[in-house]
Amino acid sequence: MWFLMAETLTSLKHCENPFSYRRRKTRVVMVGEVGVGGDNPIRVQSMTTTDTMDMDATVRQSVKMVQAGCEIVRITAPTVEDARRLGRIKGRLIKLGIKAPLVADIHFSPAAAMVAAEYVEKVRINPGNFVDNKRFAVKEYTAVEYAAELERIEARFTPLVEKLKRLKRAVRIGTNHGSLSDRIMNRYGDCPLGMVESALEFVRICENNDYHDIILSMKASNPKVMIAAYRLLAARMAELGMDYPFHLGVTEAGDGEDGRIKSAIGIGGLLEDGIGDTIRVSLTEDPEYEIPVCYALAKPFEKRRRSIKAMPPQPTEYFRHCLDYFNYSRRKTRALRAGPFMLGGSQLVRVITQAPPGATAADVLNLLEGQLKKARGADPEILSWTVRNPQDLDNLKAIRQGLSAATSRLAFFVRFETPLDLAIEGLALCDLASWFGPKHDLKRFLDAVKKRDIPAFLEADSTEKLVEADELGRDIGVLTVLSLRGTDTGPLLYGYRLLAAQAANSPIHIQAPRMKDEAAQVLQSSVLIGSLLCDGIGDSVSVDSILETGRGLDLVYNILQGAGVRITKTEFVSCPSCGRTLFDLQSITERIKGKTGHLKGIKIAIMGCIVNGPGEMADADFGYVGGAPGKINLYVGKDCVQKGVPTASADQALVDLIKAHGQWVEKS
Repeated sequence: MWFLMAETLTSLKHCENPFSYRRRKTRVVMVGEVGVGGDNPIRVQSMTTTDTMDMDATVRQSVKMVQAGCEIVRITAPTVEDARRLGRIKGRLIKLGIKAPLVADIHFSPAAAMVAAEYVEKVRINPGNFVDNKRFAVKEYTAVEYAAELERIEARFTPLVEKLKRLKRAVRIGTNHGSLSDRIMNRYGDCPLGMVESALEFVRICENNDYHDIILSMKASNPKVMIAAYRLLAARMAELGMDYPFHLGVTEAGDGEDGRIKSAIGIGGLLEDGIGDTIRVSLTEDPEYEIPVCYALAKPFEKRRRSIKAMPPQPTEYFRHCLDYFNYSRRKTRALRAGPFMLGGSQLVRVITQAPPGATAADVLNLLEGQLKKARGADPEILSWTVRNPQDLDNLKAIRQGLSAATSRLAFFVRFETPLDLAIEGLALCDLASWFGPKHDLKRFLDAVKKRDIPAFLEADSTEKLVEADELGRDIGVLTVLSLRGTDTGPLLYGYRLLAAQAANSPIHIQAPRMKDEAAQVLQSSVLIGSLLCDGIGDSVSVDSILETGRGLDLVYNILQGAGVRITKTEFVSCPSCGRTLFDLQSITERIKGKTGHLKGIKIAIMGCIVNGPGEMADADFGYVGGAPGKINLYVGKDCVQKGVPTASADQALVDLIKAHGQWVEKS
């Protein structure tokens, strides 16, 4: 249903220009004394993981969060008693000099929301479960029945709206991909369109009551779904004349580097679109560790907020036909031969690794084995070798001879940073050739490549140069791979988008530039490579990294996995914990990873409670969900297959479940 309806959305625009930065224009919504949207900075927030009824622990954690730079603190209120406790927590924080506004996180309980509104500056409600219980029921609604459902929702939601308006509180209408109502699921499906329409039902009720202090979110554990949903929401709001701010987040992102990568892909990519006014990085870690990641993602946009140098508007046909911004589809390219295998077309997104200077045949063979091990048995990859002088060329010849038995598993991508005559001498050894020479010699280079029947790897510092070179290659009859060179991920991202629009169907290689430190390398590489892959752009990738080679390879494969493009290890979906969590999420997540982390291609969801569990499990193969204190429910997809498993035996029960479905392999 989503794809049929998507045909009517091609004229919608989610941003002013996808090829340059311009922040989406929104109204300002005040959350206490913190302004969200408009010309305000991108605000940073997080959520406590403590039991709300444990006031001392919640206050201590809130203080830690604010000291780390958290501007808005969210606390769960699953019951009326929890909601009342928010008033005492607020009082304690004020006595400690903490003025950060509080947000009550509400699921299933309008009564708790009504009480919480007395004490906090914002109430977050989930339109999927505010007045609905999830049953995964299948039902065809007539127009009359659907209208009756909307009337029921309005009757239940309006009292809260009236109270928020009277008390000058804000609301976040926070849609989660994992907890859409059965009503929405039946009409729109489990998709970005359903997420958007779920939120708009509640926005219209607010507007009917002349209440406009609204912030919206569209969270999902899958960055592709999350990006599409926010873009569609921005487009629909522009169409409807709405200008409400957005809160960004990838829900259940996980922990460690994987959680940071997923968050950077979704949040960073949308910020590059100009979408997003407040952000939260949802990590399965203590909340104060989320804050530095938020600031690192937001920092590049503060300079742009103060001084925007936008590119001239591009022709509208690029906006319409370059990409489908609301549905994922990979950009269509021609496939070309890269040594022993193909690149582009329907092939895997390849990884290119730079061989270290002075490497021997043994060094290269070790690098190859390490690369193939990280790829977990996938097709071989590409090794980049730079020729700066005749000695580099001699070394390459020796390495090729020394690796004659292994070359069927390896393609050499040779970068020539030498005069053209030396480059031509070595071309017979190339599987991909790189050109860095003067423009007037480009035709000679392409002619030489054509004679040897190998593709040309063309890299330049502007889209215009690459498009011109690509057109020349076509005239000569040479297949090309195109790559942009640069040091700033923002201009590079827009340049790659424009290149994808203008360069017909040549494969594109994405290279992330070198950053000043490891944290920046991880986040900015993820923003550039991951968000472009989620746009469907990219046939091979690499990172010009400060990290040592093996560590850099880990980063590249983790980005590919985070973007859902290549799965080379177990995928874990784990929530960041909150006061509803029924077990120690961090320790159990690490324990399950230790037992199942070798299962390539299996997706396991580890959820602290039932709120988003079943819905997010729709994307997972297996689920481990807190069902009651000391009890775990196990899922296959969205179906609960075992209830009330004691926590002490739940890990083994999960392993047995995976074995029963034929997806278990022993550790090698």
